[in-house]
Amino acid sequence: MSELTRISVSLEAALLAAFDGYMKAKSYTTRSEAIRDLIRDRLVRQQSEEPTGEQVAIVILVYDHHAHDLASRLIDKQHHHHHVVVSSLHVHLGERHCLEVTVLRGPAAEVHQLGDELLAVKGVLHGEVVVTSGEGVFNRWS
Repeated sequence: MSELTRISVSLEAALLAAFDGYMKAKSYTTRSEAIRDLIRDRLVRQQSEEPTGEQVAIVILVYDHHAHDLASRLIDKQHHHHHVVVSSLHVHLGERHCLEVTVLRGPAAEVHQLGDELLAVKGVLHGEVVVTSGEGVFNRWS
């Protein structure tokens, strides 16, 4: 870990009590580590909103595999953007429904575009795109 700097933070008693409850629920052993994680989380979220730089995303989709050509349309979109698709995992949830998790990595604009395109495919029942930063951002903080 890089050089540490001590800071002082003033909080209302109720806010500190709520934070301590959060910390305990998440199994943090020190306030410092919990605060560091919250700061990193906010910075990663801010970076994920930027249209430039490398980003990594996980696209989570749930769909009915009986929907006409849906699986084929999803695969076609992934192949069209093969340079940002790292991996894909297909899970059978039951008789009809499937979960697909796809990892994307590349230029921010392309990652966001493909994530949005996959969610918008007709027949997708539920989905979410979770974006994080590329390794370069994390190297700045360690």
